[in-house]
Amino acid sequence: MSKRQKREQEAGSNEQAPPLAQAYRVQERAARVGFDWPDARGPIEKVTEELRELEDELLEAGGETRDAFADEVGDLLFAVVNLARKLDIDPGAALAQATGKFERRFEQVKQLARARGLKIGKASLEQLDRLWDEVKASGP
Repeated sequence: MSKRQKREQEAGSNEQAPPLAQAYRVQERAARVGFDWPDARGPIEKVTEELRELEDELLEAGGETRDAFADEVGDLLFAVVNLARKLDIDPGAALAQATGKFERRFEQVKQLARARGLKIGKASLEQLDRLWDEVKASGP
């Protein structure tokens, strides 16, 4: 298979890939030609920069905010995927693991709330945060 055919096949499969995997592959291709940071410090700085830009957009909250927010969140996610790549972590697997952890902890928060006579939909954010901190401190 020629390089051109390989690129076309790769591009075609990229269009069908989940967005996290697609971002990862695009970044890998850029890295293969030298457009890459030498270590994870670069992507960490980029994540911080993108987070600041999102915060600025939230503070300004002018005009077409939803589109601007979506653009900034997309940039932030892209930067986080690049950080995962530099750390040799599959971003989709990491997100799935974090989601599972959140679900387990949230279920424990609900159980703890019930045990303490709190109605989950009526409890304040502060009460729920305290329960969350308890659950988090008790283990994975």
